[in-house]
Amino acid sequence: MYTYRVLTTKTEMLPLYPLLSQLNSRITAAQYIDYLDDMIAHGYRMVVMEDESGTPVAMSGIWVTTKFYSGRYLEMDNVVVAETHRSSGLGKQLSDFVLQIALNEKCQTIMLDAYLENESAHRFYEREGFVRKGYHFLKTL
Repeated sequence: MYTYRVLTTKTEMLPLYPLLSQLNSRITAAQYIDYLDDMIAHGYRMVVMEDESGTPVAMSGIWVTTKFYSGRYLEMDNVVVAETHRSSGLGKQLSDFVLQIALNEKCQTIMLDAYLENESAHRFYEREGFVRKGYHFLKTL
């Protein structure tokens, strides 16, 4: 049995650094703390799944905003299932929970980025009805 929480404050999000770092190992704890301030100021929230003991086992950041090509959308960001719980259906459960948030917030679209090398994530998202729409380009400054 898993419970879901939607986190809105930095204090609530700070304990999720170890889980997030399973996907983003290059982000230091200090960067995580610093980035959260800016992200939360722009509407960032986190959805966390916890097991019976309250241990986080899956998470996704979420943002809701609008773009011309998509209309109002929810973006899933840094979707992570704990290494110890992968391939157990938690990704599907988390995705379904986030879908309900998107519907409740009157979104027309859900979108996300997945790293090119994360082919298992690509297969998962395609099974969930996501389609590859384009490339996300990044230029480091």
